[in-house]
Amino acid sequence: MADSFNRPIRVLVAKVGLDGHDRGARIIATTLRDAGMEVIYTGLRQTPEMVVNTALQEDVDAIGISILSGAHMTVFPKILNLMKEKQMDDVLVTGGGIIPESDMRELKKLGVGQLFPPGTSTAEIVKYIKDWVHQHRNF
Repeated sequence: MADSFNRPIRVLVAKVGLDGHDRGARIIATTLRDAGMEVIYTGLRQTPEMVVNTALQEDVDAIGISILSGAHMTVFPKILNLMKEKQMDDVLVTGGGIIPESDMRELKKLGVGQLFPPGTSTAEIVKYIKDWVHQHRNF
């Protein structure tokens, strides 16, 4: 969905760390693209610094992190801190993977958007990103 300048929602999808399982991230990237969004898929083994730098260069509206490694309580806060340093306060950070519910609540308190466990409907993810961007990015 495009704004008044006819720009589609831009989403960066990334896998952070050594986790080599990217099937879910690729499915989400394809789903978002099929929903009319412009997707930048960074691929495997990204660092938080690489993710934030790419998001800044690409002027994204949202960052989606796929994480299965158990490092979510390190990765998401690091990304948020780097974004704060670069004054990227109006960019959504969301994601999914194997994240316990209690950790999801803690990450939400830190400023991470909704997190999606395996089995979540792709339509739910698309709707969430579209709604968030339209509410927070002047679309």
